[in-house]
Amino acid sequence: MTEGSATVRQRGGHDGSLAQMALPGLGILLSHILPLTLLFTGTASRDWVLFAVLCVVICFAIGGGMHRYFAHRAFRTSRAFQFVLALLASAFFGDPVGFAGKHRLHHRHADTDLDLHSPRQGLWHCWVGHLLDERCSEQQILSAARDWTVYPELMWLHRYFYLPGLAAAGVIYFIGGYSMLAAGYALSWCLMAVHAPAAVNYFCHRGRLRRFETPDDSTNRPVLGVLLFGEGWHNNHHRHPGLARAGLRRGEVDGLYCMLKVLSWFGLVWDLREVPALAAATDRRAAQVN
Repeated sequence: MTEGSATVRQRGGHDGSLAQMALPGLGILLSHILPLTLLFTGTASRDWVLFAVLCVVICFAIGGGMHRYFAHRAFRTSRAFQFVLALLASAFFGDPVGFAGKHRLHHRHADTDLDLHSPRQGLWHCWVGHLLDERCSEQQILSAARDWTVYPELMWLHRYFYLPGLAAAGVIYFIGGYSMLAAGYALSWCLMAVHAPAAVNYFCHRGRLRRFETPDDSTNRPVLGVLLFGEGWHNNHHRHPGLARAGLRRGEVDGLYCMLKVLSWFGLVWDLREVPALAAATDRRAAQVN
């Protein structure tokens, strides 16, 4: 799920400068240190309100915006709302062009030596290491996301990936001071933009809850499916990567799909891609056999 992170996006693993490759480590370090200082500085109730709100916002920015739209084009929207999704994701996770390119490379090479973050490469690399060394070049990333490179506004975000995140952090600090920055922004970012996607990358490619036979190790994780608004139904997703929903059965809760449906009622998104009837029937028969 994760192919980059908020204000710490690097510019291509093999051809990035040392300074660019150090940015992810610095951002991850600060996202852990700042919340720990709250043990000494204290917090206010409004800090935790913002924390709860941003956890949901970041989950939607990553799962609904970055993942289902920019990586897989699971629905359509206007160019204006596309930029809103891009800004939201850039403020709390990473730039959409970079994410789309790297995530598509992940699907292309899932659980092989060329995968960007397979558990087969070890816990460290799968969880954090791939944020420090992407193992792919800028050219590879842009080639995989060439459909997005035609938009100047998205390429601007790709070049200046750090600006939306810095702006969001600055606004939060101005409104609520240090405690709101540390609890509301840094802690929510740490959990939802670093560890939540890492948990999907690792645990959802290890396990036996495989509804579909896919050429990778993807598996469904019900707990992550609920906590991360549908992103834990990972074997479903690798079987049907282009769908607007990952929860396919009754009981497979998919909060992101529900959010997208609400947005569609207001005309902000449309043409949500569903499982074709023939494929659904085939999948049901396969699931019954398994």
